[in-house]
Amino acid sequence: MYTGSCLCGGVQLAITGKISDIIHCHCSLCRKSTGSAFATNGFVNTSDFTVTQGQELLNHFALRSGRQRHFCRICASPVYSSNTADPARIRIRLGIIDSEIAEKPISHNFVTSKASWDSLDINLPQYEAHEPGRK
Repeated sequence: MYTGSCLCGGVQLAITGKISDIIHCHCSLCRKSTGSAFATNGFVNTSDFTVTQGQELLNHFALRSGRQRHFCRICASPVYSSNTADPARIRIRLGIIDSEIAEKPISHNFVTSKASWDSLDINLPQYEAHEPGRK
């Protein structure tokens, strides 16, 4: 079982099944919705997903007909996306999950659309906290 929450903690969720098809999406829509270089998403069966607290705090935005991006209206954390063409599954933003995730990403998608400043360079220095010199 996985648990998750938005940034303000108002929305809490539980996932009782597996997370499948985890990908790092570099498309411009995911970059805009996260404000970052990419979004990491995975699919969850709708029957395995429950909002345990804060359902009333969820709002949604429909960029395309039938596709909704659900987010916390207090802190604006993206929580999940739904698609009327695939009602049996939702797409969850993995950053919302508080538990350790057993499943791993399978790919980087839309890499030709990636941010020009994102090099996918795994050889960059890595730090446990802020980079040296940051105040």
